[in-house]
Formats: sequence, C-alpha cells, structure tokens
Amino acid sequence: MQKPCRLVLAVSAAALVLLPAVALAQGAPGGSTAATATSSPAAPEAAAAEKEKAAPKKKKPAKMTRQQEIDRSIDRGTVPARYRSSVPKEYHQYIPFDKR
Repeated sequence: MQKPCRLVLAVSAAALVLLPAVALAQGAPGGSTAATATSSPAAPEAAAAEKEKAAPKKKKPAKMTRQQEIDRSIDRGTVPARYRSSVPKEYHQYIPFDKR
C-alpha cells in the first residue's frame, strides 16, 4: 500500500514543478513548451530571473523640439551638450554644458 502513495506523491510533486513552467511558456512569445518542461527544476528560478531583468527597462525620453531645448537651457543656465563638439577642449571647463 505504501508504494502507490509514494508514486502519487512523486507525481503530484512533479506536476507542481512542471505546471508553472508550462504556464509561463504559454505566455511567452515564440516559446516552446517542450523545452521548458524538460528543465523543470531550473525553470521557475530562470523565469523569476528573467522577470527581474525585464522590470528595470526604462523608456527613452521623447526628443525635444529646438524651442523646448532652448527653454530648458535658459531655465538651467546651461548649453546643450550637442554643441560640445564645436567648442575647443581647452574651453570646456568654462562652459556649463547640459548633462543628459
């Protein structure tokens, strides 16, 4: 009687490990369920690591128009950084360039 109980316990444990991996693979674009189902112990840890990597992505700031750039420079008392290349290096210390 104990062998079927152990078998049921082993199958249920395997199902719990495989279920999150299969559920994550279905939501992933172009992901195959066979590849994630075979790597059952590392799949939940890898999925958690991928979520942490994907979370800190930041959007690129929208490009400013020339008028917005001029207004920002006047407010901050700086010169836009794009003009840095047209000024000789020896004078960079005297010009407050905008730090982006």
